[in-house]
Amino acid sequence: MSIAEVAPGDTAAVQHARRSGWGREVVVTLVLLFGILATVALGLSFGDFRIPLADVIATLSGRGDTANHFIIIELRLPRVVTGLCVGLALGLAGAIFQALLRNPLASPDMIGVTQGAGVGAVVASISFGLSGFALSASALGGAVVTSSLIYALAWQRGVAGYRLILVGIGVAFGLASLISYVMTSADVTQAQEALVWLTGSLNGSSLEAFWPLLICLVVLVPLTVLAALPLPALQLGDDTAAGLGVPVERSRRLLLACAVGLTGVAVAAAGPVSFVAFVAGPVARRLLPAKGAALLQASLVGALIVLVADFVAQHLLWAQMPVGVVTSLIGAPFLLYLLARANRIGKGG
Repeated sequence: MSIAEVAPGDTAAVQHARRSGWGREVVVTLVLLFGILATVALGLSFGDFRIPLADVIATLSGRGDTANHFIIIELRLPRVVTGLCVGLALGLAGAIFQALLRNPLASPDMIGVTQGAGVGAVVASISFGLSGFALSASALGGAVVTSSLIYALAWQRGVAGYRLILVGIGVAFGLASLISYVMTSADVTQAQEALVWLTGSLNGSSLEAFWPLLICLVVLVPLTVLAALPLPALQLGDDTAAGLGVPVERSRRLLLACAVGLTGVAVAAAGPVSFVAFVAGPVARRLLPAKGAALLQASLVGALIVLVADFVAQHLLWAQMPVGVVTSLIGAPFLLYLLARANRIGKGG
């Protein structure tokens, strides 16, 4: 029984519902953490050369031999920790967009932020020959510029959620066309490399590229937690939030900036891994229907999706594929489910 279902004045039932909700939140969080830990262990242990878990632990603690150190620390660990951080960032960013705009379709994949990062990276790579940190910075810059453009176009004495989503979808189509034009003007090798990156891939992960991602998340995640404090009030609507004393536009801009930053650094690290931001929030809210935005659980779901999808893409298909292929296979049916559900109940989810 949730608190909303308790009769007014029934104090004992309210306390029981609160304890049940808190217990379910703890259980869901621990299960997600255990799933992430198990997938990380599997990713470090399983491969062309299978390494027992005891040797993995010994190597991570600095007691492994040279061969295991090379395989685990140099080859597998960068991929696993990059996937973990990318999933956390995308899951958190998607949940913020969806909660703030009150629409499950409002993820960075759908409203053009991810495509903006893709344009920045493709133009930097093909037109200017940039790579490495410069390429990642270009992707982040593309996401920031695109989100600023969408916000400016959607502004009309404030920003309504549906208007921002519609403007974002239009901008996303325009940017997809720009990416196609740039790729058709490139030679075959450049276009192929760009296409792999645009699919979303962890193949180029390295510890050198991981540290900037980690530093960005160390800054962005606490900022997001602070910015999300007025989110429950904002979910009640602009007028109600303003009546509760929340500075609506300033709080919305700060939250959107954090979500864009999280999306940008994630895309810069692994490319636009599709549907993770889109799926993580709704899954977390299904697990905790009384939790609201469930930001922590959404970020954990995002991390688990990326780690599992990358393991499947590496080891369980007929050929190794970019992680974005598997996340698309998960996300496309989920999108159809949301659309079918919206038609059935007459609203966006």
